[in-house]
Amino acid sequence: MAERLDAIFAFALELEQLKGVLRRNKPIGLDRRENTAEHSWQIAMLALSLAAESALPVDIDRVLKMLLVHDIPEIDAGDVMVYDSAQRQAAEALELAGAERIFGLLPDDTGKALFALWHDFTHGVDNDARFARAIDRVMPMLQNLNNRGQSWREHGIRVSQVIAMNEAKVAPVLPGVWARLRAGLDEAVARGDLQP
Repeated sequence: MAERLDAIFAFALELEQLKGVLRRNKPIGLDRRENTAEHSWQIAMLALSLAAESALPVDIDRVLKMLLVHDIPEIDAGDVMVYDSAQRQAAEALELAGAERIFGLLPDDTGKALFALWHDFTHGVDNDARFARAIDRVMPMLQNLNNRGQSWREHGIRVSQVIAMNEAKVAPVLPGVWARLRAGLDEAVARGDLQP
């Protein structure tokens, strides 16, 4: 029992590092980057709030678990700009190795279960994963739409890139949400918060 608890405690303490992994977005109204732990909590809350809007049947408990584990490998791999395809591709092997290492800290049964959730999210193979991945794309869009396009402007992102990266993930799962976000993109372009 003590050995099992020590392993779980070691995992929990390893997660402290996720608070130091900085993302590209700034929390609205703050002059600092959000960290990945904040992002994971916020998208879990967003998923819980949007579950009834899903066009797909989803097991919200499983979705929440996926969202809580999906970025844990960033402890080793760091955060990658979603619009940088070369960097994203290079990070895949680092994320897999990070997932194996970090979930490997846990007792075997628990570690394998969390790794499986991470794997399913990463590959988007079922409704739960597709919904979770859609939510993971919605929140950064909401932040940019309500933060004068902060990370879009800083990285020279164009509206066509935002649509290409997000529409296929969000629209089939959350069509009403996508329609609202799509209208927001047009407004962001009109305001100069997003390049045409």
